[in-house]
Amino acid sequence: MKNLMKLSVLGLLVVFLFTSCAKQPTQQIDEAKAAISAVEAAGGNIYAKEELKKLNDDFNAAMDEVNAQSKKLFKKYGQAKEMLAKVKADAEAVKELIPARKEEAKNNALSAQEEAKAAFEEAKALLEKAPKGKGTKADIEAMKADLAGLEAQLAEVQAAIDQEDYFGAKEKAVSIKEKANAIAEQVKAAIEKVKGRK
Repeated sequence: MKNLMKLSVLGLLVVFLFTSCAKQPTQQIDEAKAAISAVEAAGGNIYAKEELKKLNDDFNAAMDEVNAQSKKLFKKYGQAKEMLAKVKADAEAVKELIPARKEEAKNNALSAQEEAKAAFEEAKALLEKAPKGKGTKADIEAMKADLAGLEAQLAEVQAAIDQEDYFGAKEKAVSIKEKANAIAEQVKAAIEKVKGRK
């Protein structure tokens, strides 16, 4: 009976040692979370959407592994620790990519802004040369109103660039360019029509 008691106490002691040795990798979890947060803070949700989604998916998979191990009698967090370390390293690598992507987006927005300004100025200059007659007055007034609207939108493009919303700025600038080009084409067509009558 005494031997049985000693064995059961020894068995409980061994189980206790095994379970207490394998503690949850809280430090690795915190480090991985902090690395992902750093990516988000650097603009990852704008400039590295796909990578950020993968980081979060990988982190969730690592947490699933941690939770699965925590339910076991003999806990082994080795694989979870490796997964968390990979998430941290990947997050640090993604964070390094963001400044270059941000700069590229800025340059694309500035380029689109210049193209929009040029298209606007061309349409404005053409409108000054538009044939003025009794049948064109209403059209010219409508196009002038459209150009005034585009001029206001050009200010919005600059505001978006100032707020570092480079994708939004580029999108607006492309839209302005298309509308300005359409106005320019209408004016050119009207000029050709008048030339054809002479």
